[in-house]
Amino acid sequence: MSLTLHPLKDYLPQEYDLAGSMPDEVKNRPVELVSYNSQEVVPGTLFLCKGAHFRRSYLADAARRGAFAYVSETAYPEVDLPGILVRDIRPVMASMAAMYYNYPCRRLKVIGITGTKGKSTTTYYLKHILDEYLAPWGKTCGVISSIDTWDGVERFESHLTTPEPLELQKHFYNALMSGMEYLVMEVSSQALKYHRTLGVSFTAAAFLNIGTDHISPIEHPDFEDYFHSKLKLFSQTGLSCVNLDCDHAQEALEAAQSVPGTVVSTFSRQNPAASVYGRDVRKVGEEILFQVEAAQLSGQYRLTMPGLFNVDNALAAIALCRGLGIPREAVQAGLARARVPGRMEVYASQGGEVAAIVDYAHNRMSFETLFRSVKQEYPGRRIVTVFGCPGKKAFDRRRDLGEVSGQHSDLVVLTEEDSGEENTLSICEEIASHVACECRIEPNRGEAIRQAVLSCHEPSVILITGKGAETRQKRGLEYIDTPSDVEYAQAFLREWDARRGR
Repeated sequence: MSLTLHPLKDYLPQEYDLAGSMPDEVKNRPVELVSYNSQEVVPGTLFLCKGAHFRRSYLADAARRGAFAYVSETAYPEVDLPGILVRDIRPVMASMAAMYYNYPCRRLKVIGITGTKGKSTTTYYLKHILDEYLAPWGKTCGVISSIDTWDGVERFESHLTTPEPLELQKHFYNALMSGMEYLVMEVSSQALKYHRTLGVSFTAAAFLNIGTDHISPIEHPDFEDYFHSKLKLFSQTGLSCVNLDCDHAQEALEAAQSVPGTVVSTFSRQNPAASVYGRDVRKVGEEILFQVEAAQLSGQYRLTMPGLFNVDNALAAIALCRGLGIPREAVQAGLARARVPGRMEVYASQGGEVAAIVDYAHNRMSFETLFRSVKQEYPGRRIVTVFGCPGKKAFDRRRDLGEVSGQHSDLVVLTEEDSGEENTLSICEEIASHVACECRIEPNRGEAIRQAVLSCHEPSVILITGKGAETRQKRGLEYIDTPSDVEYAQAFLREWDARRGR
């Protein structure tokens, strides 16, 4: 089904100024494409001038390719196109993207998940449940996450937790046109603060937890800004699910309850009064069993994915399913088979002396949770941790992850992790200044993982965090293909075995 094209006048925001004349024939011209990529411009494009790296030459190129108007916070009189000048292009871009793709989320059940940790796991838990539920009709659930994206048309490794508005609305449109009924997505604080999800009507949303993360001059200036950015999700949904066990739970609950017409559900492992209450958590062999009290979804549940902390993520998924009316059998079956690429993936030497855990843990809260779980599941083992920090963002992580890893590890190996426009060695040196245990710096990520594995001469656990199953590194402004941490771990465990004649 082709898109219904709208005239330019329908795109005009409530508050704007004009740069250059705009006759009626321009205002009434159908917009064939809305884009901020000059390379994809076609005749009839409305071009958006946005981004820290925007150059005037991009607009000039767009004009040559057929753009007939532009939207910008700055006038470009040297380019012979009418301009629509706005104070903040970000909310304008979100509304224009939704209009161009004919507001697809109005006909698609979109479920949003936010929190400092657990977003990816909860998103995939819910996707597995909904896939199980939809299987009799030959359908699947779409997903937009920090790991990958699947919208019925496109499947690819993600680089942003929540895409920019044009990409986001395109994914909604693809999902709808592919016959999808549900799409589950991670919603980042940055997406909420900078209006990437503005205008999205979420069928349901979950607030998992809050810790300190993404505090930097170009992200959130302080914790209050970070926290309240996440709370904005409640204003866009008809069903809000809140974790009663997290820090600032009461404030989050009150924020959800303050939205008129929103149904509020809760989940907890500590409070029996929660809408979804989990208890009797225990590990049996390689499985995690727990009991749930949740009206029609009450019963015993099973996780086959490692990590006792994942019960919290499972309860969030169950709370969402309770509000969505998903039957218990589908919820139980989906959780039992759920897997998350690059999340708590465990690999071991032939004799089991060395276990390598690949995980996306990347902030203080997820690091602390990971170490608690590992010490409980691998008591007495030597712990080696391999990680880095991204360039030009989340500067607080360098101190936080250095402190937490140094407190719980016997050896820390620091390495590249999407350094971008910063120098990897400088980032590692900054982290190392906060590490209290033995610490090495090896900028080459593959070599860092190799050193960690080959350093093991006693029963050990190697935590390889931050990149999971990702197959690219951000260097400068580009993403460069690299082996994944999973591939590195498997290769170097084989080398460890080979050195022992196995």
